[in-house]
Amino acid sequence: MHPVNRLPQLLIALLTLCLLTASTGFARETTADQPLIIDFNERFLPVVARHGMVAGPEQLATEIGSRILQQGGNVVDAAVATGFALAVTYPRAGNLGGGGFMLIHLAEGNRQLFIDYRETAPAAASRDMFLLPDGKEDLMREYYSLQASGVPGTVAGMLYALETYGSMSRQQVLAPAIALAEEGISVSFALNYELASGGQRLRDDPESLRLFFKPDGSPYEIGDTWRQPDLAWTLRQIADQGAEAFYRGEIAQRIVAAMEAGNGLITRQDLADYRAIERPPVRGHFHEFEVVSAPPPSSGGVHILQILNMLEADNLVALGHNSAAYLHLLAESMKLAYADRSQYLADPDYFDVPVAQLTDKAYAARQRKLIDPGRATPSATIAPGRELPARSKDTTHYSVADEKGNMVSNTYTLNASFGSAIAVPGTGMLLNNEMGDFAAVPGKPNLFGLVQGESNRIEGGKRPLSSMSPTIVLRQGKPWLATGSPGGSRIITTVLQT
Repeated sequence: MHPVNRLPQLLIALLTLCLLTASTGFARETTADQPLIIDFNERFLPVVARHGMVAGPEQLATEIGSRILQQGGNVVDAAVATGFALAVTYPRAGNLGGGGFMLIHLAEGNRQLFIDYRETAPAAASRDMFLLPDGKEDLMREYYSLQASGVPGTVAGMLYALETYGSMSRQQVLAPAIALAEEGISVSFALNYELASGGQRLRDDPESLRLFFKPDGSPYEIGDTWRQPDLAWTLRQIADQGAEAFYRGEIAQRIVAAMEAGNGLITRQDLADYRAIERPPVRGHFHEFEVVSAPPPSSGGVHILQILNMLEADNLVALGHNSAAYLHLLAESMKLAYADRSQYLADPDYFDVPVAQLTDKAYAARQRKLIDPGRATPSATIAPGRELPARSKDTTHYSVADEKGNMVSNTYTLNASFGSAIAVPGTGMLLNNEMGDFAAVPGKPNLFGLVQGESNRIEGGKRPLSSMSPTIVLRQGKPWLATGSPGGSRIITTVLQT
């Protein structure tokens, strides 16, 4: 977490549920007239800043976002710079070859907008493509082959945000990430552990082995300098030529060459056709708070609102935080929401998702009546709501606030740690394994234990259902909280309990 302290005008409190690393050494500003809002006897201390903050999972990338704010960039400039930097410093989830969601609060006009840059299934993808002759899933092909990769959306999404809502040029925003890749970064304990934990999968791919390990095949040690010249080339292409380089230019050619050599599905046309989409966020109220979150193809915002609606009439404070009664009510509400997820959530461009009904307080009240206060309901007996019409840290999140009261909540991913663990030769870039987020076999749990239905079956061009839940909370119409989380299937329930 990195504060920006420039002028004593605005106190911004920013919370994000990330795996924060090396963030405790940052300077803390105190003034005589500043009220004490931190209990310094607590084990975990928040960071307080005036005029801006970037909270993220890795220190170097977070510092880059903070420097962009200090240089006069706005919240989107900082968010995009952080996202590209994480592709260099946090390879398990920071990425160019994946996708995600960005939620933005603009102080001018007090409006919120959502950018969907989720990956899409290649046009050649088919409903049963991961099924063996006996009807079982071919898990290796579904998660660790080139067929596991959807068309990447990160570059399109980041550049759409920058060019539409940012104030700096591509060259300014990408320069710090390019420098990190060219000059190298010192391997931290966290990075050493991350590379070791994904080691075997990365070793199975010759290009990943070359990129992430020493020439003799040994791992980089703590304190070693790790340079990524291929990734620097890719970032420079993007800085100079924009999305055109990635989706139609030399980078696209290298992606397609890898696909053709490895029996992958992504074609030049798939890349050329990719677009980031701006969608209206979902929103609802919980007591005095307005909660703004991710719409489909994320399931996060819908089910966060659904669960909050179920709990709103209960006196949670009186139950006691984490008491047996509190946890029982929370768990039962989550079960009901996840049952609906398996039936009703999918890409809204391919399936009529009943967002209004799922987030309706009357529907939540009916669902709440199904909860027995004295008995847990077996998950296997919970069906999706029948009153609706028939229609791990393996991800990363960061939040940004600037001095004008703007906020960004961004979650993006490769799906599993290091995605498919397959790198595109000559780019320094790992590819996602997001095709595994579709329902290869409806009713069967996926890699993250999520049960999904027919609505999320594989179709060419479709975006897989996601749990990513970037969220911004308003209080009395003003931004109060920017939050989100990694965690695969636990993202929704983690953000819910922020």
